[in-house]
This record gives sequence, C-alpha cells and structure tokens, in this order.
Amino acid sequence: MTPSTRDGTKITMFDFRQQLRVGMLQLAMAASIVCAGETRADGLTPSLSKQQPLPTVDISAETQRQVVIARGTKEIYQGHPHTLLMPDGKTMFAAWTYNHGGTCGPLKRSDDGGSTWSELLPVPENWSKIKNCPTLHRIVGPDGVARVFVFAGNGAMYQSVSLDEGKTFSPMKPNGLKTIVAPISIEAVEGGKKWLMWYHRGDSDDLVDERADKTSRSIWQSASTDGGLTWGDSHPVCTVPGAYPCEPATIRSPDGKQLLMMIRENTRKFNSLFIISNDEGKSWSAPKELTASLTGDRHLMRYAPDGRMIVVFRDLATGPTKGHFVGWVGTYEDVLAGRDGQYRIKLLHHHGRPLDTGYPGLEVLPDGTIVATTYCQLADGEKNSVVSVRFQLPELNGRIDAAGAN
Repeated sequence: MTPSTRDGTKITMFDFRQQLRVGMLQLAMAASIVCAGETRADGLTPSLSKQQPLPTVDISAETQRQVVIARGTKEIYQGHPHTLLMPDGKTMFAAWTYNHGGTCGPLKRSDDGGSTWSELLPVPENWSKIKNCPTLHRIVGPDGVARVFVFAGNGAMYQSVSLDEGKTFSPMKPNGLKTIVAPISIEAVEGGKKWLMWYHRGDSDDLVDERADKTSRSIWQSASTDGGLTWGDSHPVCTVPGAYPCEPATIRSPDGKQLLMMIRENTRKFNSLFIISNDEGKSWSAPKELTASLTGDRHLMRYAPDGRMIVVFRDLATGPTKGHFVGWVGTYEDVLAGRDGQYRIKLLHHHGRPLDTGYPGLEVLPDGTIVATTYCQLADGEKNSVVSVRFQLPELNGRIDAAGAN
C-alpha cells in the first residue's frame, strides 16, 4: 500500500473508496445537533466502517526513542500527562496526576526539548487537593504579558498561573467554570485580543463531578479578554443527542482562516467527530464523523515542518493497534475531505488495563523532532508511567515507501 500523489496532495490507494464512503455518509446524515444555535431533526447515522485501513509504522518496541519522565511502580500510578513547549524551542514542562483521574501536583521541566527531565518541581500545596487531568497553556494577553497556566478539575474548573515563565506558580483557584476535563486546547482569536478554550461538561449548572448529569453532554466554549485571568461568554457549541461528545482539541488551518475541532465520541456508536469554524469561533458547523483511521480518544494535533498534520490519540478503530497509543499522518485537507490520510504510527504498546493510555502531550521541536507524551503501562507488574516517544517524519516516510515496494 504505497501512498501516491494526485494534484500535489498525498493520498492513499483507499482514497476513492473513502470519498465514496463520505458521500454516502453525508446522504445518510440528518444530524440532530445543537451547534452554535443551529438545531436539526435527527441524530448522526452510525458509521459505515470502524475498520482502520491505513498502513502502520510500528515503533513501539524501539525503546531508544522513549524517555520515561516518571516511572510507574507496583504502588505508584502516573497518569494523564500534558506538555507545554516554551517559545525558546527547548524548555518543556510536563504535568500529570497520581492515579487515574487522581490528584494533581507532579510537575517537571526539561531544558533540552524533552531528552532529559528535572526532579519534581515545587508547587503550591493545594495542587494536591485538585483532581483530574491537568493541562498546560501559555497565554499572551492583550497587555503583552505572557502567563503560563495549569488548568484542572472535575466539576469546578481550577487554574494556577505563573508570571515568570513557569519558575513559580500560584495556588489553584476556581475560575467560575464547570468542566469534566480541563481544556486540551486554548487558541488566540481576533489577532490575540481574545482567547478561546473548549471543554466538555453536563448542561446542569450544579455539576459536581463527572458522575452527575450524564443525560446531556456538550462541548462548551469560554472566552478571555485579559490573558486568561478571567473567563466568560460560556456557552455550548456542540450537542449531539444520542452521542457523547467530549475532550475537544482544536487547531488552526494552515492558512489561519479556519478552526478545526476533533472530538471524542464516548458512546462508541460513532466514529470520532469534527466541527469547523470560519469566523473565529463565533459559530460552528454541524458535526461530521472522522474516518476510522482518526477514531479514538483525546486527540491532539500539530503541524510537522513539511506542513503535514500529526495527530496522536488512544486508538479506538478496529485493528491490531486498538487500545494503544498511536499517531496519524496526513493533511488538513484529508480531514475535511474525509480521506483516510497517509499512514499511522504505533507509538507505544500498552500492557495494562484496556484503554488506560493515550492522554497526550505533543510538541514539535525546531529540528523537526516530534515529542509525543502519554501515560502507559510499559511492563507487567507495574502501574502506568509517563513516557514520551521521539521521532521525525522523514525517517518514517521511508519505511512506508520501502514497505510498499516489497
């Protein structure tokens, strides 16, 4: 299965079949969606295929690529990391929890692009009282001040801020929002005058934790005009009756004119979903299903130096990598057109409880090295570790070409 080129765009031999599939899906979809105020009649039609068709490069056993940031033991479970690469292209932070959806507090810094890591950094004492999946974001406000935030929470959303590029952090404080998982993506809009975050939650304002209000889950959007210190204009932007959209991740199109959001679908009746905005998040399209090759949990997207998109996530498509940590390589246009993409990468093999891996950080270094970080049980007899995998796309392209020639 060798990728070919048509009109300058890399495609796979499955391209025609997938475009036909997407056309059939679009005819079958009478989407019941509330997206930016637009309501329609019926639900998404379940996907015609959950079989992942792309060739896969397996680097999961190449331990020389792996950097263990925090090793799990028989007693200690290291979970749900997120990373942040600073503007110098080499300083990186990683935050995670102890236990599944457990307490925050672990924080480390790398000064060499994730090749080596510090000991645990000192953090405010009350971080250990906040639970669930911390995320790291650097926001430059309209006042020109750069602030590094850690967000977390399950019920109330909390945030901690650093005014010295991550050297010290404030205690965690509630920011007035309700969430089940902290925002994976925060993007500047309107030339940096405003920042948007996205997260999922139930529709009840008295949401206490993720066990509450399971009858309605929505993707919500909130805005900040003061560099992330306060958040407002909070409202749902995507609700899909009969589905459970959650854990949204957002990226700009290569030309900067469009926002693309990939969404986990947690009823498992559908492939993962995506929506787009052409007006800086003021409105969003009706959701469509992603292809099986992009179906999974907790997506995170970046652009490689050659302009292609790399997406990492926990794999949920039918196939040999289901339940493991994978990457997808393709173009932005592949996603919009419903094409499968070019190939996938098995990044790590998870030896533990099914589906207990894949919450990632993803950074692209100035030399093109991609650093994908997640939590994963690396061996029997121990709990999950926080570990990163390092690779460059040109070397993996060569493996796909060689496999196709054989």
